[in-house]
Amino acid sequence: MKEIVIGIDIGGTYTKFGAVDRSGTSLAEDSIPTGEHEKAEDFVSRLAEKIRAMLAGLPRDLVPKGIGIGAPNGNFFRGTIEFAPNLRWKGIVPLADIFRNHFDLPVYLTNDANAAALGEMIYGGARDMKDFVLITLGTGLGSGIVVNGQMVYGHDGFAGELGHTIVDPAGRECGCGKRGCLETYVSATGIRRTVFELLAEYITESSLRDISFNDLTARMISEAADKGDSLALEAFERTGRILAMKLADTVAHVSPQAIFLFGGLAGAGDLILKPVRRYLEEYLLPIYRGKVCIMPSQLSEINAAIAGAGALVWNALT
Repeated sequence: MKEIVIGIDIGGTYTKFGAVDRSGTSLAEDSIPTGEHEKAEDFVSRLAEKIRAMLAGLPRDLVPKGIGIGAPNGNFFRGTIEFAPNLRWKGIVPLADIFRNHFDLPVYLTNDANAAALGEMIYGGARDMKDFVLITLGTGLGSGIVVNGQMVYGHDGFAGELGHTIVDPAGRECGCGKRGCLETYVSATGIRRTVFELLAEYITESSLRDISFNDLTARMISEAADKGDSLALEAFERTGRILAMKLADTVAHVSPQAIFLFGGLAGAGDLILKPVRRYLEEYLLPIYRGKVCIMPSQLSEINAAIAGAGALVWNALT
């Protein structure tokens, strides 16, 4: 008999799920649209049906040991999704309990960045580390913090929201209702906003000038920077500096061995890694300099979202 877990990644548009073994190998995967169901109960019923069909297609010697769920605003302690702005289900949704109505298995839930951090610890570059931080750079900025080998959840399950620490109290408006949050500057959305500020600030020629804001993507900015576009390169420079400034605060708080960058914007590689490394050393207190590695996530070759969610179960079973 071989043990497997079910990993589920709930996104605003699609929910991905799969069967994952202890090495992080995905044995089967599928997805369903997230927003088609107005009630969470109907969503889980549909998802449970698809999961059972997936399991039926696997060899019978594979034994599910639990379900791990990564979700926006997921609360590990309560097994709830709480006030997620990008989901149709408003308020506090007892998602883990709803899943337990369909499966006689342990169910664990946390936010997607924490799930990715656990995936990094079990399958990725943090396998031999007890103190590290993972930063997810997607539409927003998420973070998972591991100290002494344990995920940091805080007293209420919501510790580690670095994306909503303040860069400038009078700065950019954020979807959370505050101004100047880190994710408004450092994310796929944030770097797009930076490009348009630079377009207004400078008259420098740039291949990005003819692209509307709604059409502009982080990948386009990366491609322009790779071709030497000075405005695109400056956008990465500013983004890296702001991220490094806030990471210097994080290092002072938890003194991690490494900080991993994960997600779409991290795919820009050295365009983002080099300025972050350079500015971080400048902003760090001298006792921390030369001690913290800034690294790309090593989960890129597997379905990190599903494997990370499944890591919740493996972590609980150890």
